[in-house]
Amino acid sequence: MASKSASSAAPPAFEAALAQLESLVTRLEGGDLPLDEALRTFEQGVRLTRECQAALATAQQKVQLLLQRGDHVAIEDIDATATLETAPSE
Repeated sequence: MASKSASSAAPPAFEAALAQLESLVTRLEGGDLPLDEALRTFEQGVRLTRECQAALATAQQKVQLLLQRGDHVAIEDIDATATLETAPSE
């Protein structure tokens, strides 16, 4: 992994999670994993998919806030887990 040391900054979390997810999909599509390893790989893929969905939801909220504010541009941190857990259970 010497190629990563050439860049002083790590890739953003979304891009890193997406790249890892793509790698897992390739491994699963190969069809040569033992069942236990395939299940662990699938489980990790589900977790990464949720992380990517949360990051995309957060980005979408930020864009919506920027569009609603018009000329006043201010980026606020948004809790991604709150976005995914907005079930009408109240």
